[in-house]
This record gives sequence, structure tokens and C-alpha cells, in this order.
Amino acid sequence: MELSQQAIHDVIHPTAAFSGVDPDPTTRDLERSQEVGWLESSLNPKNRIDSLEPPGNPLWSIDGCTAFGTQIYAVPLFVDSIRPYRVDVFIPEPATLSPELREVLDLDVTFYTRDGSRISQLGITRHVLRILQHWTSTLEDPSQIYKDLPFGSRIVLQNLPKNVAETRISIAPTHYLERQLLSVSSLRKFWGDDVEFPPTVDIEDVEYLSQLHDSVCLANIEGKTWIFKALTSYTKYLYHELRQLLVMPPHPNVIARPVHLVTKKCSFGNKVAVVGFTVENHVHGSLRDLIPFLEIHDQVSLADKIKWSVQLASALIHLRETSLIFYPDLRLDNIVLSGSWDAVMIDFEQRGVWCEFAAPEVNAIEYMRLLAIDEEIDPEVQGKYADLLTELLPGWEEMGEGEDYLWPSRGYNVPWSCLTRTEQEACEVYMLGRVLWCIFEASSAPQRAAVWLSYRWEPLVEFPGYTTTPQPMRDLIDRCTRGRQPGLTKFIVRERDRLVLRELENTGTSTAQQVQETARDWWAKEIEASEAWLKERAEGMKMGDWNENYYDRPSLREVYDALEAFRAASGVTV
Repeated sequence: MELSQQAIHDVIHPTAAFSGVDPDPTTRDLERSQEVGWLESSLNPKNRIDSLEPPGNPLWSIDGCTAFGTQIYAVPLFVDSIRPYRVDVFIPEPATLSPELREVLDLDVTFYTRDGSRISQLGITRHVLRILQHWTSTLEDPSQIYKDLPFGSRIVLQNLPKNVAETRISIAPTHYLERQLLSVSSLRKFWGDDVEFPPTVDIEDVEYLSQLHDSVCLANIEGKTWIFKALTSYTKYLYHELRQLLVMPPHPNVIARPVHLVTKKCSFGNKVAVVGFTVENHVHGSLRDLIPFLEIHDQVSLADKIKWSVQLASALIHLRETSLIFYPDLRLDNIVLSGSWDAVMIDFEQRGVWCEFAAPEVNAIEYMRLLAIDEEIDPEVQGKYADLLTELLPGWEEMGEGEDYLWPSRGYNVPWSCLTRTEQEACEVYMLGRVLWCIFEASSAPQRAAVWLSYRWEPLVEFPGYTTTPQPMRDLIDRCTRGRQPGLTKFIVRERDRLVLRELENTGTSTAQQVQETARDWWAKEIEASEAWLKERAEGMKMGDWNENYYDRPSLREVYDALEAFRAASGVTV
């Protein structure tokens, strides 16, 4: 089955349980290709892309992509000093294009591949570069593209023709984003005088270096490189994270408070708004890509793994005991290594992780939320789950509505807001267990061939299997992840740019219909089990005898003590 945004709805999300099963699109494409005449045939020279060679003397470069390959980080090389305005290039959704064009341009690969070095050789990257090159060469003064544009505006390719000269390009100013952005004075009014703000720096004094992913780039300020965090949608998450970082007591294994607030003068009302903030740049990057590389080259020791594990447990205890906040984003992507080779937790938007990483308690509620907000399924089904969610968290709709930051706010994560403090800790322990598995097995993630992302080094063994993890750590991880259930990836995996049945992987015989039927049946059982658990929880809460640590996992403190005991027995110094 082809990867597409529709595939997420029909296979990857719980909405699959209520989606119809379409005939195999591969068959339709074959029938269509047999009907295509010479005038439309890809064999006809006039229908071919004339070249995918990178432009000579390029005017643009590409640092990566996101949004399933539809949002491209295009960097203008014709500007002397680039500012991090976040004006990205947007292309049509690949599913709307012909199969022939998608294949030639490797469009389906960008669904799960994002970093610039890995997409640089893809057809779509080269084609977009050639389109931008042609477009820019027709402009009298290309630098005027950015003149007076709101932060996060868009260069939109309305079509993706084979002939670059036929591309229709428009610039979409994001005035709505400017209206969301808040000034320092507004934030002070919200948060009060007790919150100490870092100094401001105008975006014109910030030099863009490279985009790392959708919300983070490297930037130079007065000769020093920083991480610049900014969002081009749903700015409420940006300001929520900013406040979290400003009020949290420091810990050596938690990202330090922001160093600068980056501001930009808006087009309307002369508002000087905070568009983002800077934090320290930890040059080694995230453990996700680093730890398998280090393992392959025999550059990571058991002592390193123990040290990082102890540090993460210590940081989680610190957050729980001093800040009274939950951390729902624990995965290797959000752990970076400092210059001193220490683990540092980042990303405090509190959006949460995908279900393959999350605890079953969180997933049970998240499934209800996804069904409650979906507008494609039967309204009665949607209403049923919306009502169920209202019983859990009255007013939950307001947490998801709109992109603006409103005060007071305790965040926007519905499932975690439904849980008690004890339940939240049990879910943090579960995620910590999964991360410990990744650390000791030196794997980027618990499962390979994730739908959302292709890892540089795919895991050779999948959770909960073990190869190199010491027995005491295996026992600890198993206790931390009590209640784990096989995920959808036990039955459906990504094979390059397609979803296939795992049992038919690499055979070429898996069909879209089989994938959809398998997903529908699996999700139906998963939703039924989630509803049963939530009903049991509601009855237990009402009776006053609910076990908030339902799966009897250890506490964070107990995990820390077990790690410390293993460290001491191993003779490792943290």
C-alpha cells in the first residue's frame, strides 16, 4: 500500500477501524497505465523531465524537509547573510500527482526521509532546486522575495510540472501567524514578574546556518553558534515550552534556560513579537543517530550507557519533584550529548510521543481523542468518543482548539492531563524503560522501519528482544514496561515506500487491501481493549479503590536506585 496522508487515516491511526477498505490502488494504476496512449505516455520524450542535474551556480540549497515531504527547507544562496525567517517551500501532496511522476521524483521516499544529506540525491530535491533556479532567474531582484514578509511565510508551488518553466509559484504571507505571535510585554503580563526573561535579540542580528528539523536551526549570534527554536504554526506550543524552561530549576541533564528571545517587528501595529528563543548548542547531537554509530565503531562503552541511564532517571526525578511537571516526550530524539559526553533532555512542548513509544494508559486515551476529533468517520462514532473524553476531562476540546497561546495554560496534552500524578509517573517509567532498551541495545528506536521516519541505522533487533543488554538491566526494563502489548508494527511494516504485511515483507505479494483489512481488525480490538480499560478505571475511581499504578511498575526513584546499584556493581563513576 502506498504511503500517503490518507494511509495514516486508513492504517496508522485508530480511525482505520472505521475506514472502508479500498480496492488495491496498485491494480488501478496498472489498469490506468495500460489505457494511457502515446500522447500521455511516460515513454514519449515530451512527457519526460528534461534533466534532474543540479543547477550550475545554484541560487538555492535544500537543508531537508518535513510534513511528509511537502514542506522543504529551501535556503537562498543569493542573499549575503541569511536570516532565519523560516520561509519554506511547499509542494502539492504527492498522492495528488501521477504514479509515474512520483516514481521519477522519488516523492514517496520523502514521506519518511527528512535530513538534507539523505534527500539531496532524490529526484524531488533536484527538481525543486531547478524550479527555484528558473523562477529566481526571472526576478529582477530576488532579494525582494523576503521584503516585509511575515515570519514563517510560504513559497508555494501550486503544481509540479515536468517542465520547470510551467510551474505556478506564489508567495503566501502568513499574517495569521503574526497575529498569534506575542510581545515580551504580553508574556510578562501573562506570567508575572516572578519569571525572569532573557535578553532579546532582533532577528536581523541572527544569522541562519542550517536547518536541523522542522522547529530547530543552527544560528550565529555575535560569532557564537546557538540552537534557535521557532514554530511556524501552533505557536501556543512555543510559548508553553518557553515558560517551562524559564521556571524550571536547573539540572545538569536538562536543557538550560533560554539565552535569548529572538524578536521580529510585525507588519501590522508595529508589534515586536517573540518568534523564538535560543538555547545552548550541544554539538554531538541526539542519541538517536549517534548511539548506533558509536556502537558500530566500538566507541561507546557499557560505562557510557550506564552513565546516561542514571542521568536520565535523575533528570526525570528532578522534574517531578521540583517542577511538578510531567515529561511525555521521552525518546532518543529528545536526548542530546553535551561536550562533556553527558545526556541532556530537550523538548518541553509536552506534545507526547507516538503510540509505539507511549505507555498503554496514554494510548488508551489518545485513541479516544483521535477518534473524537476525526471528521471523516461516522459523526455518531465521533460523538461517542467525544462524550467519553468529556467524562475524563471536561473542556478537553478547548485544549486542542486554535493555535493561539492563551493564559492561564497548563499545556495542551489531553491524554496526560487526564491522568493522576501517580499514573503520569508510571507512564514516564514506561517510556524510560523503552529508552533504556534503546541505550543498552544501541538502537535508534524500539522498532525498525517506522512509518514516519527512516533511521540512518535501522534497529537489527526490536523491542522487547535483547542482544547486548546485561541481565540486571533486562530485568529492570521488563519491570518498567509492564503492560506492554504488541503494536501494529507486529503485523504491518514499511518496506521502503510502501506499507506491507510483515509476514509478506520482501515478497512483493502484499496488497493494499490486505494491509487495510489487517489494520482495521487490529485497531478494532485495540479500541475495544482501551474502552474496557477506561471503563474499569472509571469504576475504580468512583469506588475509590483504583490502583493508579495499574501495571505495578517501579517508581522513578526505584528505577534510579536500581541503576545506581548496577553502576556501583560495575565500578562506573557518573
